[in-house]
Amino acid sequence: MPERRTVALVTLGCARNEVDSEELAGRLAADGWELVEDAADADVAVVNTCGFVEAAKKDSVDALLEANDLKDHGKTQAVVAVGCMAERYGKELAEALPEADGVLGFDDYADISNRLQTILNGGSVEAHTPRDRRKLLPISPAERQSADVALPGHAQEPAEAPADLPTGLAPASGPRAPLRRRLDKSPVASVKLASGCDRRCSFCAIPSFRGSFISRRPSDVLGETRWLAEQGVKEVMLVSENNTSYGKDLGDIRLLESLLPELAAVDGIERVRVSYLQPAEMRPGLIDVLTSTPKVVPYFDLSFQHSAPDVLRAMRRFGDTDRFLELLDTIRSKAPQAGVRSNFIVGFPGEKESDFAELERFLTHARLDAIGIFGYSDEDGTEAVGYDHKLDEDTIAERLAHMQRLAEELTSQRAEERIGETLEVLVESVETVDEDGDGAYGRAAHQAPETDGQVVFTDSTGLVPGRIVTAKVVGTLGVDLVAEPLGMDLEEAAG
Repeated sequence: MPERRTVALVTLGCARNEVDSEELAGRLAADGWELVEDAADADVAVVNTCGFVEAAKKDSVDALLEANDLKDHGKTQAVVAVGCMAERYGKELAEALPEADGVLGFDDYADISNRLQTILNGGSVEAHTPRDRRKLLPISPAERQSADVALPGHAQEPAEAPADLPTGLAPASGPRAPLRRRLDKSPVASVKLASGCDRRCSFCAIPSFRGSFISRRPSDVLGETRWLAEQGVKEVMLVSENNTSYGKDLGDIRLLESLLPELAAVDGIERVRVSYLQPAEMRPGLIDVLTSTPKVVPYFDLSFQHSAPDVLRAMRRFGDTDRFLELLDTIRSKAPQAGVRSNFIVGFPGEKESDFAELERFLTHARLDAIGIFGYSDEDGTEAVGYDHKLDEDTIAERLAHMQRLAEELTSQRAEERIGETLEVLVESVETVDEDGDGAYGRAAHQAPETDGQVVFTDSTGLVPGRIVTAKVVGTLGVDLVAEPLGMDLEEAAG
């Protein structure tokens, strides 16, 4: 009888990393590893790191050190780093953090089981050597589909996929699918639409370690969505570095418009959400599909980053305050309740006080549901590192604090505007609050997981995770909405 081997996956960062972790979990489960939730109960703790900004990198290092501490008073025998930080820094990370027993890059994912077994047996696996992954794919998008490159979340298994798979494990997208194993029981799951990015924003290092843009085939995305629906998933969120570019390497830049109705028609799926859209690439047809297709939520995760023209040009981006406001007006003319979120960078090199004021003007008029504000910091390997006219840290900190306060005020005001609205809310959790009863929480169409606030129900009677409930907004708690369930058939809900 094979020796029992246990592994835990600790995931940091974005939803794309969550998909990658479930791919790794699928590969490991198929090879006989037992997945456990708590790293303290695992022989090997695999930390899927984030390498986007300094705060995320610090969180990743802290998670690796925390997992390493378990080796002194837990079952854990080895700690292994994977993910973006491991891919981006590789050997440098291994030398700086000897507590990690292995630092594996994306190219190691296909053989992750053997890599972990070698480490668990006391052997060593050479730390990943970073390289610019943009150079691994052809310059021409049309030639990329046939390239043999490791793409987390795209892992293409041979047609003769294993016939006998553990319960809850399946080829997620047919013969070309990644093996995927769900790591939680949430009624929401992300589906990777594409990987990489062809944009060259001067502040962003992601393309260097995630590579150039490459789409997944529609059949793969559909197959994975069907499998997730069979696992009880009610909402799928399409993720990538840039969803508006989907299909350009498959010969159809409007492929997303035709794919979305097909995903919405998958039996069991109640919601389809699209994340990360580039404002400069938004097109009328895509707006129409996002605002008029049943079960496709009118949700716009638009990457504005700034609104002052000079700052945007320095970022190698396009647009300005008035054009962005026109885009929002177009969206809301088609779907008045549409949700809109975005992130912004303040203190970018050369940002003048007038530029900062222009961003404030945009935010004041945009009525965004969720706003992320970040202070600029140099990122290794980016063009902006070499820019002149850097702002001092105190100025950046002051502008960051000011804009964060404004964002909090504006998003709270936007939430208050929704009082009286009737929303369709996906129940996500029902928790015991105290001896007086339970609390139930969910998300409306304009709220994405983790980032955009939630709905707090006034009454949890009959509510179960995964159910769509009609509710009326009766109050707010900051960006969160307080809502009263309407017309509940409690017997049906309980069943």
